Amino acid sequence: MIATFREYMAKSPEHARFLPFAIWVGITALAMGGGNMMFYSYVAKVLVGAWIVWEMRRYIPEVRWTVSWQAIVVGIVVFFAWVGLDPFYPKNTLLMKDTPESIWNPFARYGDASVIAWTLIVIRIFGMTVLVPPIEEAFYRSLVYRYIVKYDFTKVALNHVDGVALVLCALLFGFMHFQWLPGIMCGMAYQWLVFRRGHLGDAMTAHAITNFLLGVYVVWKGGEAWKFF
Repeated sequence: MIATFREYMAKSPEHARFLPFAIWVGITALAMGGGNMMFYSYVAKVLVGAWIVWEMRRYIPEVRWTVSWQAIVVGIVVFFAWVGLDPFYPKNTLLMKDTPESIWNPFARYGDASVIAWTLIVIRIFGMTVLVPPIEEAFYRSLVYRYIVKYDFTKVALNHVDGVALVLCALLFGFMHFQWLPGIMCGMAYQWLVFRRGHLGDAMTAHAITNFLLGVYVVWKGGEAWKFF
């Protein structure tokens, strides 16, 4: 299996950026059944995702973490937009469920003092913060955006600005989320960070900060905030 994965990743630049995302989304589909599977599929996803991100380094050179004050500011601003805009627009119920059974809340299933619940939460925040950014940024900002500009996307520089590709990529990113409106906004903001530096590092950092703050906010607030997980 490992050899097959590496062969597929090495086959083409498209495969290297698409396959990690496809595997991540595929394991996510296991959670649709609800119950314990909702939680333990995420554990499996994190284990597989950690290996995937490790392997990605050799095939996608632009996936390298960097930190700048702009990335930090964007990450924080997107977090506040994600939470602050929530009451003011309809959610993406076409693709996402909006029922108590679909909300990822281990406290509701295992109890507030449960070691299992807290372990699952730590694993979830780790996945959101460390694994989601490189996987999603490689797919959306490196592959999808540039592929819209040109079929041979590797000939498009990461700092190449194209208005149509920016909007379409941000729309796709946004509507893959229950909170689609801030999703579109953060898609554009992360793309701007890529334009600035010509690599994915700052966008990954901003993405990680947003997700980490959302995770902390959910655990702190509880109640309806669990929908942000």
